[in-house]
Amino acid sequence: MISLLLAMSIVFTAVGAATPARADVDSDTAAITIGCCVGRRRSTLAMLQGSATCSPDLISTVPEALDGSRDALRGRLSAVLAKPDLQLHYDSPDLREIIVSGDIAIVRLFWTLTAQKGVKSSVSTEAGMDIFKRQPDGKWSIARFISFSATPNKVLQ
Repeated sequence: MISLLLAMSIVFTAVGAATPARADVDSDTAAITIGCCVGRRRSTLAMLQGSATCSPDLISTVPEALDGSRDALRGRLSAVLAKPDLQLHYDSPDLREIIVSGDIAIVRLFWTLTAQKGVKSSVSTEAGMDIFKRQPDGKWSIARFISFSATPNKVLQ
């Protein structure tokens, strides 16, 4: 569950990078693709500091929080990042599909997470779907997302 939240945090921060207002579908798709591949540490910290570009009315659906808010997500991220000796690494996401229609974009993606604590290591796959809204300033923000583990991560259980 926590790993799913970390997976989403990269998208929150990265996709909001300067996107021209009312850009074309190809430009929007490129901005979302690049945003999905930015470094995890930077985006997680930005999310915790409140500077990530997720919508203030964000609603997330993950196994342990079916109607999660942006503030609740930050709380869960803070808790997992505070765990001593826990190391997390995400590979670049496997973007399966990006659909852009006007000011709405849908991204279907899969993450591979490696979690390590001491000598124990586990690799898991996480599937997700994000719904982005273009803001008045032209930046994209996640308004809704759903994610779940396709394979459990034994280190995070």
